[in-house]
This record gives sequence, structure tokens and C-alpha cells, in this order.
Amino acid sequence: MARVVVDVMLKPEILDPQGQAVQRALPRLGYQGISDVRQGKRFELEVEGPVDGTVLARIREMAETFLANTVIENFTVRVEDAAEATAEAASEPKAEGVAP
Repeated sequence: MARVVVDVMLKPEILDPQGQAVQRALPRLGYQGISDVRQGKRFELEVEGPVDGTVLARIREMAETFLANTVIENFTVRVEDAAEATAEAASEPKAEGVAP
């Protein structure tokens, strides 16, 4: 079983009030040096069977018509196999944030 990840982000020219609110709050919480924050969505799809061009095309169609509002959002689709996901999780430092 493979995992396909669809990341959805607002287009750069679209105002991101949630990202701005987070960016304004960071200095008050002691986190300095962050000049911009953009928020988005991540969808992880577990796919039965192999992920080939046909499956990826279908997932891109799903992202374009259902997961993202392509008028204001961009999306990316990538395959993440189980070994890669496990290795990434093991190698990533624990989320402690940006040093104040």
C-alpha cells in the first residue's frame, strides 16, 4: 500500500488571514525572526495497489475538482512510500519550534 500526499496552499497573491494571525502572534510568544507564515492543507491518501500514471492522474483530477479550489489555491501531488515515511519520521527532530 502506498501513500500519496496532496498539499494545498493558497496562491501567493491571495491574502492569508490565518497565516497573518499566526505570524503576528509569534513574537508575542517569544519566537523571533519569522517574516511570513502561510497556512495550507495536507491530504494523505492510502492507495491500494501500485501507484502508476493512471492512478496519479486520477488523484490529480480529484485534487483539482474536490480537494483544492483552483481559483485561489495551488496543489502538489507526490507519492510517499511506507519506507520513506518511516525514515522521515525517524530522522526528523522533535518539533520544538523556532528558537526564540
